[in-house]
Amino acid sequence: MVKPVRVRTVWFKKDGERSAEEIATAVASTVWRVADKAVDNLGRENYDIITPARGFKLIAEFVAFLAHYCDRMAYASLAPERRVAVLQAISTRLGEVMEENIISVVGPDPSRNYKAEFIDFLNRRFGDYAEFEFPDDEKASFPALRFLGLQIREEMGDNDKTWIMDQIMDIEMPEMMGTVRKSFKGLLSDAPVKRGFGSPDMLPPE
Repeated sequence: MVKPVRVRTVWFKKDGERSAEEIATAVASTVWRVADKAVDNLGRENYDIITPARGFKLIAEFVAFLAHYCDRMAYASLAPERRVAVLQAISTRLGEVMEENIISVVGPDPSRNYKAEFIDFLNRRFGDYAEFEFPDDEKASFPALRFLGLQIREEMGDNDKTWIMDQIMDIEMPEMMGTVRKSFKGLLSDAPVKRGFGSPDMLPPE
């Protein structure tokens, strides 16, 4: 049986407001780990990942969805300036993690800036997901999950296209969102400023 991802949900010491970078490091670690675990789960279910390139594309799609989900939670609870700072820091850290992992697997490529490419991709997906409803902080709408499922389906081989969307929407995402929600909301040190869910703006590129 696959072990659940263990995540940080509280700080060991409460000594003032945590910086956006501190929050970002912890949240980005959780987001990356659950996305990586989801791809591993697909492999265990006999979906063909085949190449590192496909694996990283799948991770990128999961990460983009979950980063946007964090932005929705931040939009609902943080002051605007704080929300932007936290999500900018998470975006930057996720770009660094993506770059570090790609280089560790396939080696460096002087012609590529993996971090910048990923942040650009992240902003495009933020624009896509801004069109969908996230009814509350515990779930995404069916159209939002379907959009993610279609992006994953597009990356898979023909033999896997039939069932992959059910796997993503019904099995992987509920657990992933629950883990990220627990981590993100637990780590926020700000007093909530309730604003209700809406369609937040995209993050400006680095």
